[in-house]
Amino acid sequence: MALNLESKKAVVKEVAVFAAKAHSAIAAEYRGLTVTELTELRKIARETGVYLRVVKNTLARRAIAGTQFECMQEGLVGPLLIAFSMEDPGCAARLISNFSKTHNKLVTKIVAIGGKSFNASELGRLASLPTRDQGIAMLMSVMKEPVAKFVRTLAAVKEQKEAA
Repeated sequence: MALNLESKKAVVKEVAVFAAKAHSAIAAEYRGLTVTELTELRKIARETGVYLRVVKNTLARRAIAGTQFECMQEGLVGPLLIAFSMEDPGCAARLISNFSKTHNKLVTKIVAIGGKSFNASELGRLASLPTRDQGIAMLMSVMKEPVAKFVRTLAAVKEQKEAA
């Protein structure tokens, strides 16, 4: 389906808005996936806070120009979909990584975070980053441990004084 100029401008504007707010981005080749599989991927993306879009490469290049994902422009070749992580840096990577385990036709091409692009081999590292909630839980456990140790020390001192 050919897009007219106004439709192209709308697509560029929409993708640019999400690219400006995203934490990370993944570009993956979807050649060979069925419509049903793509629909399933889109559904999972909506549920996990990932903006997923199949967009023409020229429009994608214009949309990411001036954002931290401008580094991806050279690698946008072939039929690609772009997944932007909106909630935490690893959510798009987890989505693409998990989906490609059961659908081998979804092939990661570019991983981008922090203004730098990486090859597909870095997908696993980005996918293994903790979610926001997991990060907060890890931080809280680190902060809680010194207090717990202090309480145990006070209890031991109390027991020692009671015994004496």
